[in-house]
Parts: sequence; C-alpha cells; structure tokens
Amino acid sequence: MCGGCVGTEYPERGTTCLEGGSFLLNFVGCAQCGRRDFVLVSNRAEELDGGEEIVTYDRAVGGPGDLCKNCHHLIARHEYTFSVVDDYQEYTMLCLLCGRAEDSVSILPDDPRQMTPLF
Repeated sequence: MCGGCVGTEYPERGTTCLEGGSFLLNFVGCAQCGRRDFVLVSNRAEELDGGEEIVTYDRAVGGPGDLCKNCHHLIARHEYTFSVVDDYQEYTMLCLLCGRAEDSVSILPDDPRQMTPLF
C-alpha cells in the first residue's frame, strides 16, 4: 500500500462505510508513474466468518487491466465488514484511500437508542 498516492492516510469518514467504490477526493495520483486515472478493484474476495461478512479487495490505478498498465502499482487494500449483533446491523470499513468508518443500524422499526423517555 502506498501513502504517496493519497492525500490523507486512513481519513476519518464517520459512518460512511463503502462496500464498493472509491473516495476519489483523497486520491492524488499514482506515486510511481504519476497517472491520475480511475481507481480499479482487483483481487475481490467475499467470505463468511461466524456470521460476519468480510469483503476485501485491492485498489489500483488502471487502464484495461487490474493494475496500472505503466507500473503495476498497488494503492490500497480495502476491507469492509458486515454483521448482525443483537438487534443491530454493524458495518466497518478500513482503507488507506477510503478511510476508516463504523456504523450501527437497528433492525427494529424504532431504534431503542433514538427513543426519548416519556417521563
């Protein structure tokens, strides 16, 4: 992974957890060849681990192939997880380019954390 390709390493993204896509505002260009092209996904893998879904993939600058056609440089490795814990859907993201984020969403119609006491 390359810190020279991004403006900020692991930016704080609050609750924005991306399963796919890229945070292109943080991409300054390939540190090896200088290209600022689309960021492609390669080596995507999905697995289930004890009820937790884990999605991982590599980010690369590219033309028609998976990696930069000039230098085959790897920018970042993206990890996204999803699980259901008690009555909540839990999401996490960790990526040099896209940043770090966590989110928790209630699966109930009314989120007990958002309810105000009546008395």
